[in-house]
Amino acid sequence: MKNKKTLVLGATTKPERYAFKAVNMLVEKGHSVLALGQNAGEVAGVKIQTKAIPLKNIDTVTLYLNPTRQRDYYNYIVEAKPKRVIFNPGTENPEFYQLLKLNDIKVEVACTLVLLATNQY
Repeated sequence: MKNKKTLVLGATTKPERYAFKAVNMLVEKGHSVLALGQNAGEVAGVKIQTKAIPLKNIDTVTLYLNPTRQRDYYNYIVEAKPKRVIFNPGTENPEFYQLLKLNDIKVEVACTLVLLATNQY
């Protein structure tokens, strides 16, 4: 399996949250992980950044932010030019889909945890 450098947007240190589980599972499956969240911390050896960090060679951005909070990151994500953006359950955002498609970025409405668990990531 190819290592897919992934940004988890909405990362958290709260074990009950899906973003926390996603960071753990991505690391466990051998992917390079960057994490951006509201609060600093660390999950599975990955530091959670609280300010936008420069992104290079990002394969996937997986979202754990509601559509309203995503707006602050539209340009950041588009400028990073990831191959795809995964909209996890609860993050669906048709407005953002259009912007991504205009910039030739694949939109995937799916669950990162399911994709990883079924080897479809």
